[in-house]
Amino acid sequence: MSKMHLKMTVNGAEVETLAEPRELLIHVLRERLNLTGPHIGCDTSHCGACTVDMNGKSVKACTVVAAQANGASITTIEGLGTPDALHVLQRMFREHHGLQCGFCTPGMITRAWRLLQENPNPTEEEVRFGMSGNLCRCTGYQNIVKSILAAAAEMNAVKEAAE
Repeated sequence: MSKMHLKMTVNGAEVETLAEPRELLIHVLRERLNLTGPHIGCDTSHCGACTVDMNGKSVKACTVVAAQANGASITTIEGLGTPDALHVLQRMFREHHGLQCGFCTPGMITRAWRLLQENPNPTEEEVRFGMSGNLCRCTGYQNIVKSILAAAAEMNAVKEAAE
């Protein structure tokens, strides 16, 4: 199969690579762009470990083909924070024990980021519903929900202080 020239904005940077048109976005991100934050979990879109933000929507990168991502703007966990400057969601997941093994965490945080963009002040029920496409086999979800609600509160407090 011939490869296509793929251009995307990933984590704010313009990138170009060659990919087979039906190659999955998760493989392009991990194998061609060396962004290993999004994980390959189930390859069926059920677990959410591969969740990234594409053109303002949460998507499961295991169900997006390279041709669909051409020209897209994509944010992965690597685009949300750094080890020296964690995003508030990353800090809250750490502080509120929203992770255990960590396998689902990049997809959880990336999805939570979009959820808070869409609804900056969600209820517990809205968080649970909004995160229902991302599975965790370790935590029981309570601390994930607490982490997201704490992040929302801090983000809102920062926003109010700036106004």
